[in-house]
Amino acid sequence: MFSEGDMAVYPAHGVGQIETIETQNIGGVDQSFYVMKILDNDMTIMIPTATSSNVGLRAIISRDEAAKVLDILKERDVTITAQTWNRRYRDYMDKIRTGSVFEVAIVLRDLFLLKEDKDLSYGERKMLDTAKGLLIKELSLANQMEEKMIEQQIEKLF
Repeated sequence: MFSEGDMAVYPAHGVGQIETIETQNIGGVDQSFYVMKILDNDMTIMIPTATSSNVGLRAIISRDEAAKVLDILKERDVTITAQTWNRRYRDYMDKIRTGSVFEVAIVLRDLFLLKEDKDLSYGERKMLDTAKGLLIKELSLANQMEEKMIEQQIEKLF
């Protein structure tokens, strides 16, 4: 599915580059792994190639999908359910863990809208920053634009 040098997205960690594809013997069985370096923090992770889609490893979105992400961010006719901040935090974290760029966009949009009405908890503020960082990195690659430009575009929406 991926080759050395390909960019990919690993859920909740963000965009990374496949550095190598290695085979290691584990329990007497040869297994193939993607060795991926996450761009934001230089963390290196190994993902079994056989189960990479099960853990949510996916390609960078297309330009058309990037436009859909911006449409989600622009949407204002949404209802944010009245629930405790920790319940909301868990729900949003589950969305981020899916690895779906669209779910991450929903989290970012909802937190930005919530922020207009009340102060966010510390966890929610960190999550807003995480969601924003995940989106900026992927949208910049999808649109072949600088991250600063994407960040300004997102800030303008809110």
